[in-house]
Amino acid sequence: MGKYTPLRFHLLAQEGDRVAMSFDEIERLIGEKLPASKKYPAWWSNNPSNNPMTKEWLAAGFQTEDLDVAGESVAFARVRPNANAATAGGFGESPQTEFEKKPTRRHPLFGRLNGMITMLPDVDLTAPADPDLADFLDRKYGPEIRD
Repeated sequence: MGKYTPLRFHLLAQEGDRVAMSFDEIERLIGEKLPASKKYPAWWSNNPSNNPMTKEWLAAGFQTEDLDVAGESVAFARVRPNANAATAGGFGESPQTEFEKKPTRRHPLFGRLNGMITMLPDVDLTAPADPDLADFLDRKYGPEIRD
């Protein structure tokens, strides 16, 4: 069991869609002080690679909202399965579980040159461009081994 796992279990036990907690309540729940980085809003973002505690509230199906660093309080809101990624909070990313992977995207220029160059059917692209160069290389490094 991880250091912040009690927070996940606490959130999973909640019936409401919103759980407001003070930093002191979270510290009592996990049994130790939060790190000094708690004073930075980025620490409370919903980015899954942010910190171990973020993974716990995301695994419970919650995201942070209404962070008040000065007042040392935060609200956790339940994430609905079809939540819009733009409203997910954090850095504009939706929490991503192991079951919902983002589709692989290709660069916008991928395939743009398709059909721009046409090779004639009798052109051998594997043939040496300069037969004299091939003869020179054979003389310098030895002939190609052929079966």
